[in-house]
Amino acid sequence: MSDTPQQPGPQQPGPQQPQQPQQPQQPPQYGQQQPPSYPQQPPAYGQQAPAYGQQPAGYGQYGYPQPPRTNVLAIIALVAAFVFSPAAIVCGHIARKQIRQTGEQGDGLALTGLILGYIFTAIAVIAIVIWIIALIAVIGTVGVTGGAINS
Repeated sequence: MSDTPQQPGPQQPGPQQPQQPQQPQQPPQYGQQQPPSYPQQPPAYGQQAPAYGQQPAGYGQYGYPQPPRTNVLAIIALVAAFVFSPAAIVCGHIARKQIRQTGEQGDGLALTGLILGYIFTAIAVIAIVIWIIALIAVIGTVGVTGGAINS
């Protein structure tokens, strides 16, 4: 046995020696192609993979936050104002109550549906009243002359 220390030489990494860390990749120079990126490793056996379109656990939401939903009854109130205005009045009042409770959007739609519903209902009532008055006037004229209109 010799007491002289052995010279360190190139050693092969073994199970007890850690491997040297790899050098970080440099960004490609202008005009060069970037190396392809590879997908993440599949989950270990027994772990469930995230569903398509979902991020794995531990990651934050990406993109823009979703705006609050628009109340469906508010949209129905606006559409119903042109189709059947009394339904617009009912749907508009219910929609405004739901919007106050849930914080959904659509208060302007519900209010517009209410206003148009009231206006169109008033126009319809006035038209019906005018029609009834005209009908009474025609019946009254025909009744006075005995059924025949004399000129």
